[in-house]
Amino acid sequence: MVITYKLNNKPEAHLVAELFKSSGIRRPTEDLNRVKKMIEHANLIVTAWDGDKLVGFARGLTDYAYCTYLSDLAVDKEYHKQGIGQELVSEVQKQISEESMLLLLSAPESMDYYPKLGFEIINNAFIIHRKK
Repeated sequence: MVITYKLNNKPEAHLVAELFKSSGIRRPTEDLNRVKKMIEHANLIVTAWDGDKLVGFARGLTDYAYCTYLSDLAVDKEYHKQGIGQELVSEVQKQISEESMLLLLSAPESMDYYPKLGFEIINNAFIIHRKK
């Protein structure tokens, strides 16, 4: 199995929704129009493919100069522990350069994973939760 990575290749919403489901990430997978908007309006996407199967997805919003928000990092559970998540983050970092910070929000069950990728836990963030 050879995993290939693609930059700013925006997969169809149904493929991303299926990956979200198979990865365990909580996203509005039943609302394909919303998933489509999430993909279309991101300005940095890195995907991982096993042949024609989407197995990894990183989606970010960035100004490429100061800040980047990594809003999705998903890897199909069948492909966990193969370095795909780490490679997706690494590719995001290559694109944004060292000038930009990389920020993400973690699900509680993933809090132990991100420090392994070089992320630092911070306590100075604020949120206004979505209503939908």
